[in-house]
Amino acid sequence: MQSIVDKWISEYGVRYFNELTNMAILTEEVGELARVIVRTYGEQSFKESDKNRDIGDEMADVLWVLICLANQTGVDLTVAFEKNLKKKIERDSERHKNNKKLQA
Repeated sequence: MQSIVDKWISEYGVRYFNELTNMAILTEEVGELARVIVRTYGEQSFKESDKNRDIGDEMADVLWVLICLANQTGVDLTVAFEKNLKKKIERDSERHKNNKKLQA
């Protein structure tokens, strides 16, 4: 995905927005995703302007900007994800199973 985004940026986007701009855009996109989730699964109702929002598209917008930031900062997201997963497995292998709050 990182190489696809990078190729798109070079072909259609002229250049990456700077990191601070992309961080602000990421925050905005997460807010748009939250808006759809709270109206779909929460207690708020949809406004007319929100009715055609697609939760998958909103998630993809978040992923896109996150990938842009990774490309800009030299983070290989595959490596970072694998490292993070290993950390979670080692740290949390029993933690959630033993959490009484999660017991049905």
